Amino acid sequence: MTEVDETPRTHSGALLGAIAVALVGALGGLIWSYSLSGKLSSQQVELADAKQQNVKLAAELRETDARLKVATEELGQSLGLTQKQMDAKAQEILRREQANEAAAQKLETAQQQTAQQVSAVSTEVSGVKSDVGGVKTDLGKTQNDLASAIAQLTSMKGDLSDHSSLIARNHDELEVLKHKGDRNFYEFTLVKGQKKPVGTVSLELKKADAKHNRFTLAVYSDDKEYDKKDRNLNEPLQFYSGKEPLLFEIVVNTVSGKNTVTGYLTTPKGAPAPPVQ
Repeated sequence: MTEVDETPRTHSGALLGAIAVALVGALGGLIWSYSLSGKLSSQQVELADAKQQNVKLAAELRETDARLKVATEELGQSLGLTQKQMDAKAQEILRREQANEAAAQKLETAQQQTAQQVSAVSTEVSGVKSDVGGVKTDLGKTQNDLASAIAQLTSMKGDLSDHSSLIARNHDELEVLKHKGDRNFYEFTLVKGQKKPVGTVSLELKKADAKHNRFTLAVYSDDKEYDKKDRNLNEPLQFYSGKEPLLFEIVVNTVSGKNTVTGYLTTPKGAPAPPVQ
């Protein structure tokens, strides 16, 4: 009897536990459903409000469109324009605005390019200024060197006048005289017995004495002959030439053997130039 009685009790306890679990689950479901229902109701209310706002906005928009249409019609009537003409003018205004925007963009781009070019030019100008400063420095040095070289040249009196003139005793000194720029210079080499044009005159070597550095030459100018006999090296040999006689000078720097001399002829800046050959 004891074992038979205990079996039903065990089944009754399990059944009660299952019922309790079911009740808890059902209660949880009810709570979740209630919460979901509340959220849904709130969203439905918000959706309804939004619909009402949309309806209100749509009505206001229709009203605004109507007023704008009336205003447009009145404006068109006052200007004597049809709706088509007003649309065309509106399109034209729009195109102008777009064109102005494009032009403004081009102007801005051009201004940027110009600014870049100006900056580049400024940089180049700065470089040029530096170069010019260097050139000025070099020029000043050159002028000082030239003045120093000229000061070292020999001054001698010519054979026709008491005028003293600077002479060049070699090619380097002749280059210094050329840089003064106040006279013309023509270098020459004469061979004995050969008449040679030099500048606007002709010269002929008659005799050369290398041992004693002496020579004799003839000058042909204005259909006249001037003989310069037994002259010394680096001695200014003077003669007058031209319609308005100008003082010419000859300086012989070297005598080679019995046949050759070298030197130069110098003439004033205003003297006639030799013909171009």
